[in-house]
Amino acid sequence: MNRSSLSAARRSRELADTADGPAVDVLVVGLGATGAGAALDAAARGLTVVAVDAHDLAFGTSRWSSKLIHGGLRYLASAQFDVAHESAVERGVLMERTAPHLVRAQPFVLPLTPLVSRGQAALARAGFRAGDALRLTARTARATLPAPRRLSAVETRHLAPVLRADGLRGGLLSWDGRLTDDARLVTALARTAAAHGARILTRVRATLELTGSGARIRDELTGREGHIRARAVVNASGVWAGDLVDGIRIRPSRGTHLVLRSEHLGPLPTGLHVPVPGESNRFVLVLPQGDGRVYLGLTDEPVEGAVPDVPEAPETDIGFLLDVLGCVLDVPVHRGDVVGAFAGLRPLLDTTPDGTAASTADLSRRHAVLTSPDGVITVVGGKLTTYRRMAEDAVDAAVTARRLTAGPSPTASLPLVGAAPPHVLGALRTPDRLVGRYGTEAPAVHALGTRDPRLGEPVLPGHPVTRAELLWAVRHEGALDADDLLDRRTRIGLVWYPRTVRRRWRSRTKSWVRPWLSWADGRGGGDGRRAAGEGEGRRTAMAGRPTTDGQGEVTDDGRPGRGDRRRTARGRWPQAAAAHELRRQYAGSATRCRRGSPRPPPGKHSACGPPPGFPRSSSPPAARVPPACSPAWGTRRRRAVRPATTAIRRA
Repeated sequence: MNRSSLSAARRSRELADTADGPAVDVLVVGLGATGAGAALDAAARGLTVVAVDAHDLAFGTSRWSSKLIHGGLRYLASAQFDVAHESAVERGVLMERTAPHLVRAQPFVLPLTPLVSRGQAALARAGFRAGDALRLTARTARATLPAPRRLSAVETRHLAPVLRADGLRGGLLSWDGRLTDDARLVTALARTAAAHGARILTRVRATLELTGSGARIRDELTGREGHIRARAVVNASGVWAGDLVDGIRIRPSRGTHLVLRSEHLGPLPTGLHVPVPGESNRFVLVLPQGDGRVYLGLTDEPVEGAVPDVPEAPETDIGFLLDVLGCVLDVPVHRGDVVGAFAGLRPLLDTTPDGTAASTADLSRRHAVLTSPDGVITVVGGKLTTYRRMAEDAVDAAVTARRLTAGPSPTASLPLVGAAPPHVLGALRTPDRLVGRYGTEAPAVHALGTRDPRLGEPVLPGHPVTRAELLWAVRHEGALDADDLLDRRTRIGLVWYPRTVRRRWRSRTKSWVRPWLSWADGRGGGDGRRAAGEGEGRRTAMAGRPTTDGQGEVTDDGRPGRGDRRRTARGRWPQAAAAHELRRQYAGSATRCRRGSPRPPPGKHSACGPPPGFPRSSSPPAARVPPACSPAWGTRRRRAVRPATTAIRRA
């Protein structure tokens, strides 16, 4: 197992070494996107780092986002040009350098219905052009994000047949970045930080107010308490930041999303910007997920009182979103069609006198780095897209305040675990869905299911997630129980099921996970044989054990062995050699694993290429655009359409 793998055994070992041990350079409290990013930033500078969270990776706001990595277009309307530019820059960093396997270009259509006046349409078109100018200033390639353009009514209906045809004048096509899964971004950040030496400790709570020299902690699994001493402390606990440091005034804003089944909206290869009636710069977003689900969001409502661990979506938010969507649909979506809902709380910093902002929508999305009188560095505000810049600013402040020896942040060009250029990802002989979630590690995850058919079975009928993905999460992604697996490493828990059904499959998942956790935590014996005798049986529990990390070999986490590491140490993308070796081994892995078993299928890539009008891409198919945006629509439109089509194909 390589240095990036998180497991129960590693957690236990590192917690024992940390509690009441020598002082570390930086203690980070909170393991959302910003906290995990701060841990990575500090560790990549050569500092010793411990990061703790009372729950799990991405337990808070980071897993409840719209999954958008947006370029800050909405901030131009309020003249927040610095925020808009920062968003555009960070979007490009994620899409082209650090996480191209997790972020892809997402097309959106703004339908020009009778509710959108011609003046509003002109304003929106100017806004999209300004957004494209932001892309240019951020130096993001046109091949990564194509240019916006006007659509005819026929093209708009072809892209979104669910739209009401009466009065439809056409649409505006634009592009932005979208994450496969926000929780997976946090997991990748935490694992990359661990690979650089950071100690990632989940289920470890800071029990008292933080001080500039450390924190009192409690292991939530055993109840044992201890103290972590640190030269600098970074409070990245989001909406709970004010509970750990006095004087931090957070005004949480609730963003609610609904989960719909895709059949309710028909074929929808693009997202939709649905204007909110009576608002000039507010939209409801329709976000196809590519797994048979569609997200509908979001709201921006203030939250009063105590901050809950898991916020709930109120019926008022659900009704508002359905009403706005119904304004543009041929057949409206009803309350009974909603199969799930989730809400996240934005940690907005209230800087107005006595909290007099009219609404949370009026509060700036700028982030702030604050230093308490006793030296705790707190980072609040901001948004998911700019997590890296927030983390960098927080670590800069800690280094300066505590006079730590560290260089500048390298994270703007530091690939996360699983990252690789598109041509490497596209060459992996693995289903697109896995590539979009695991990157270069996808072949190793897929191989677990091919070696043992039981691990290749879906966790839940009708859902693509397999048991192999749960096993991978236990061994390499720090999952400690069924909730970690179902709610954060995968997103099965987002869909509502009858209580009896939910109880049954959660109980079943716990029975699968128990022997895996025993093996991962070392309680099942040094080689896992004792754990293998429980639950699913020896072959299932031990399927996909790592190969020996020897010369020229590839471990089951997708990294090259020692020999390959030496050969690729100077390359910017060492995963390329690992991917080549994985493809070579994977081609015969099934026959070597179990004599007589068939060779695994080659995946979804074909020499014939995609159908006309679709891009050649390693990304999941949700972001692909049908022939309405291709030159096949006629020579008269070809001049305007071809640049966008070419860019899509390269993305």
